[in-house]
Amino acid sequence: MEARLDALTGLVNRRGWNDAVDTCLASKASPVSVIVADLDDLGRVNDSEGHAAGNRLLVAAARCLSTLVRGDDVVARASQPGGHEPLTTPATLGRVSTDRDHWFEDVADHLGGAYLRYSFTKGTGQEVDFLIAALDLAPGMRVIDVGCGPGRHAYALAERGIEVLGIDVSQRFVDLAESGAPPGATFRRLDARDLPFDGEFDVAICLCQGAFGLMTADGHDETVLAGIARALRPGGRLALSAFSAYFVMKHWEGVEFDAATGVTHERTEIRDPQGASVETSLWTGCYTPRELRLLCRIHGFQVDSLSSVDPGRYGLDAPTAETAEFLVLATRRDRTTPEDGW
Repeated sequence: MEARLDALTGLVNRRGWNDAVDTCLASKASPVSVIVADLDDLGRVNDSEGHAAGNRLLVAAARCLSTLVRGDDVVARASQPGGHEPLTTPATLGRVSTDRDHWFEDVADHLGGAYLRYSFTKGTGQEVDFLIAALDLAPGMRVIDVGCGPGRHAYALAERGIEVLGIDVSQRFVDLAESGAPPGATFRRLDARDLPFDGEFDVAICLCQGAFGLMTADGHDETVLAGIARALRPGGRLALSAFSAYFVMKHWEGVEFDAATGVTHERTEIRDPQGASVETSLWTGCYTPRELRLLCRIHGFQVDSLSSVDPGRYGLDAPTAETAEFLVLATRRDRTTPEDGW
């Protein structure tokens, strides 16, 4: 199943709109009305107060409009985060959103293989060696790599004899991963918010904000974690990294941090494989160790360890404010266990 949600507002995306149009036309329902609403001076708000303020305005407007329509009407946003397009409220028909399921797809399309030039991708071997030992991975086990990007972790695992399915919302990244995949590594374009698996994997990895942490709408990171839990067999293991809210507050300059949502926003320049640059927005959800433990418990995981790490330097060091990421290693509980959230 492919996602039908806008990452910022939680409204349905263009696939949902197309489905609603098809349903409406098939039913020959009439009349059909569409109301278009524009948020004046959103660009000025973004420029003067920052994109976090603009995002809050968009979310507030979406919630307000949703309270004004009839029960069978819907509300949608017509562009992706960072855009200045209007909100729309198509009555009876369906929800309109973006051409994409997630804002990161445009970033991935531009980066392509240049993504692997970034320094944080250079420590893949150490990360995988650590995870194999820490998660007791062995040939014959099945791993799902959620938010796999161009496949760097999946490649390294497959080269060590472990079967891996990598999934990513970016078709560009999936195509890149498939083009040089070693035996044992396969890839699919899937949205991490709509994982269709049930008890099929021994281990799940979700690293480097490939999915968890990129979900700027309230609750979407939880949706990702719940889908991962479903995908694992009872007793299956999880490796999950998340950006540290402590590190952002203490060390990261030049970014906007929304304390209400725990999401950072930055404007940065990215280059494609030929060196052509564009300026883009990046959003990252940030977490504390306590939040990560609570989320894991709610979604059926027993946290085995939670450590401070940097890319290429995975280990079991106690959480501090001095590293960019936290790494959670956890075990999926049996669903019959009477724990919170199950």
